[in-house]
Amino acid sequence: MQYLPNILFAIALVLGIGYFTKNVKKLIRNIKLGQHVNVSNNKSQRFKNMMRIAFGQSKMVRRPIAGILHLIVYVGFIIINIEVLEIIIDGLIGTHRVFAVMGVFYDVLIGSFEILALLVIVSVVAFWIRRNVIKINRFWNKEMTSWPKNDANYILYFEVVLMCLFLIMNAADQTIQIMPGAPDSHYVKAGSYPVSQFLLPLFDNFNYGSAVILERTAWWLHILGILIFLNYLYFSKHLHILLAFPNTYYGSLKPKGQFNNLESVTKEVKLMMDPNADPFAVPEGANAEMPAKFGASDVQDLSWVQLLNAYTCTECGRCTSSCPANLTGKKLSPRKIMMDTRDRLEEVGKNIDANKGEFKNDGKQLLGDYITHEELWACTTCNACVEECPVSIDPLSIILEMRRYLVMEQSAAPAELNNMMTNIENNGAPWPYNQMDRLNWKDE
Repeated sequence: MQYLPNILFAIALVLGIGYFTKNVKKLIRNIKLGQHVNVSNNKSQRFKNMMRIAFGQSKMVRRPIAGILHLIVYVGFIIINIEVLEIIIDGLIGTHRVFAVMGVFYDVLIGSFEILALLVIVSVVAFWIRRNVIKINRFWNKEMTSWPKNDANYILYFEVVLMCLFLIMNAADQTIQIMPGAPDSHYVKAGSYPVSQFLLPLFDNFNYGSAVILERTAWWLHILGILIFLNYLYFSKHLHILLAFPNTYYGSLKPKGQFNNLESVTKEVKLMMDPNADPFAVPEGANAEMPAKFGASDVQDLSWVQLLNAYTCTECGRCTSSCPANLTGKKLSPRKIMMDTRDRLEEVGKNIDANKGEFKNDGKQLLGDYITHEELWACTTCNACVEECPVSIDPLSIILEMRRYLVMEQSAAPAELNNMMTNIENNGAPWPYNQMDRLNWKDE
């Protein structure tokens, strides 16, 4: 019986980490369904981008209120969870505050953790008020249905509960430490408690046994809550906590607006422009270079970086709130593009799981069943969504790939665009005049 708590803790740890690992493998499998793209170039610049954008939160603070609050929650939650290492060691070997041997440094750490915990609670409450009381528009777009809307609140509740459990655990521990006549135990006097000390009056009538039960209960709920939160991330928009770093690292280094040309088409155009080339000759290896499909109609046609983008989306709505098409009442929402891509990718992943590792055609695709033609052609390709995203997501690249499919595979461009391309083909210009008549306007 002496080691029963340690055994139970080890079982909980193995189950929590095991389920998390299973979901991570599924996540990687789904991302790898995308097309290969080489992003191994310029590693130093990529690393700088990752440190500046993901770690340094440089794009978050462009909107100061949300940026500062997010920074507090981000830093506070990550640093406070350093204590999880101590909890894991204590839980496995049966010690209590094993790092207390660090003395004054340990006191400073615990004190800092408590201050950060209080700041996290204040920031989370502010976030909840902005989302549910003030009701900022970008949190209430039509794509923010029951699950995305509730998911954001679930995370806020989770964070408040975890921080409160941390403070209650410390307050109960401190109560035991200063309790007169308390039996000798491993509750050594250690730590500094600038915040939880104000909770001590709540425990004035507690005896030693009650204080230990409260401390142990808060301790267990805190670590189990962290394990649950860790596994909840896969199903939540807060997966960006883990994916923001690789996503910013693999983000595009090209100038915004630079179109991604198809190599096979580029070679064909160069061949047409070469006066010495035989227009009827088939280039060596042409069949191997020709893509199976121009553009993208489903998630498997997108690159793995674009699928990583979809999983990284924070659903913050900054992209949609800055989109000129959306602001003028068009159906397009860049956030919805990313959410639809992720939802379709999850659907494909479940199809593969259900069919023993093989995808079986379900009669659906991203284009049409999730994203409409109207949404795609509403985009002005201004890159506002790309510029605004705090974690380097590129909704425009997905829009362009699906437009490419519509034009090159289905000839399904809008009439205005088809007329322009016909004019370019026949007249060498987008206007409906032949080259001889192009300058007639100057004689009028």
